[in-house]
Amino acid sequence: MQRLSERKIVLVTRATRIDELVARFNTENQARFYIESLGDDYDDYQREHTCYQEALKLCTISLAAAGRLHRIDRSFLPNYVFGNEDLVVVLGQDGTVANTLKYLDSQPVVGVNPDPARWDGVLLPFSPKGLQSALPEIIQNRRPHREVTMAQAKLNTGSQLFAVNDFFIGPKSHVSARYLIRSGTLSEEQSSSGIIVSTGLGSTGWFKSLLTGADGVSAGVTETATGSVIVDGFSWESDYLYFTVREPFPGKSSQAGVIFGKVTRTSPLIITSRMAGHGVIFSDGIEKDFLAFNSGTEATISLADKKGRIVQ
Repeated sequence: MQRLSERKIVLVTRATRIDELVARFNTENQARFYIESLGDDYDDYQREHTCYQEALKLCTISLAAAGRLHRIDRSFLPNYVFGNEDLVVVLGQDGTVANTLKYLDSQPVVGVNPDPARWDGVLLPFSPKGLQSALPEIIQNRRPHREVTMAQAKLNTGSQLFAVNDFFIGPKSHVSARYLIRSGTLSEEQSSSGIIVSTGLGSTGWFKSLLTGADGVSAGVTETATGSVIVDGFSWESDYLYFTVREPFPGKSSQAGVIFGKVTRTSPLIITSRMAGHGVIFSDGIEKDFLAFNSGTEATISLADKKGRIVQ
C-alpha cells in the first residue's frame, strides 16, 4: 500500500496500569489477585487497558499508511534523537504530551485521546478516528497549531533542564530547602518546602492548587493579576512564568518576603542552593529526571528559547 508521505512519524505510547502491574507481578493473574485482594475493581483496569490497545491499533494502521512509522515508549524519550522534520504523535494521557514536548525542538505534536470517557484530554484534541481523517492535512502542515511557552533551568555547572508545565526546586525528601532567592531587585535567604515555577500550560495544575491553598500568595495574586491567575490560569503562549514558594518559614536566618512573582525574559529567577546533599530540580512531575541542586549551585530559571507546538 502506498504511503501518503515518506515523512517519519514517531508514535509515543505509554504503559497502562495493567502493563505496569504485570511488569511488577510477572503475570496478569497475579496482578488481578493483588488488586482484588485489596478490594479494588480490576475490571476497571482491564477496560482501560483494552480501550488503549484498541486505540493503539487504530492509530498504528492510520499512521503506517501515512508515513514511516516509528513507535517508542515514553520511557525512552530522554535518549531518542528526533529529526527536525519528524511528526510526533502522542497517544495520551495529557502528561505524556507534556513529557514529550520538552525533548523536542519545535516539531509539531499531535495529541490523541485513547479514552475520551475517561480522560479530559486538554492536550489531546484528536480521537483515533479523528486522527485518521485529519492526517492528510497534518502531514502537509496545513492544520493550525498552538504554541506552548516552556521554561528552562540552567545551572552554573553547565547542566540544564526544560519544563512544559512546571519546575520544582527544593528537597528530594521531607526536609527544609535552604537557598538564596533573587527576583528582580529583591533577594533573601529562605527556608521552605521548595519553589514551584509554572508555565501558562501548567498554571491550572500544581500552581493553581498552591495559590488556592495559600492566603498570603492569593493576596499577592489579587494585587498582581486581579485574581485571574487563580480562576483561569494564564495563556499557554504567555511570554512569562510565575513562581511561588511553598510554606516559607520566617526565622532568624530566613525571610519570607519574596514568595510570589513573575519571571520574564529580562527578569529571570535566580536561586543559589544552601542544601548540603538533598537538593533537586525536576520538571513536570518526573522525579527521576532531575538535576542535583546542592550547596553552591546556582540555578537561573527563565523562559526557554524553544517553544512547543501542539497541532489543533
